[in-house]
Amino acid sequence: MARFRYRMQSILDIKLKMETQAKQNFAMARNALDEEEQKLERLKTRRAEYEEKGRELLSGSLNVMDITFNKQALLRMDEFIVSQKACVKRAEARLEAAREQLQEVMKERKTHETLKEKAFEAFLMEEKQRESKEIDELTSYLYASKVGEA
Repeated sequence: MARFRYRMQSILDIKLKMETQAKQNFAMARNALDEEEQKLERLKTRRAEYEEKGRELLSGSLNVMDITFNKQALLRMDEFIVSQKACVKRAEARLEAAREQLQEVMKERKTHETLKEKAFEAFLMEEKQRESKEIDELTSYLYASKVGEA
């Protein structure tokens, strides 16, 4: 039996490498988004701590400097949170772009794998036809040699 050789194997290999790279890019984008979301959660937690501290300052003896400092800290935390939300949005956009790229690369790879499977099926059919032809020739030869002996 002849050996099957897919003539576009090098392209399929490149597509596999591109898919691996796209998976890595997606994973990095996912990690970046997770980090940005964790930063946002830490900022929200810190803001909640400032709010609690502000309630404590208002319930006890009033110290105007501490209350003012706390209010400024709350305003600053609000700014940080808004900024961090924008960072999260950008990270989400990068993740979505990486996901779309990964889907496209996977689709291309699957297309080439389907082409390879079809080429292999065609190869098997050709081999089957070739073997049938050889069997027919052998049978004809054997029949002719038997007829010639008789």
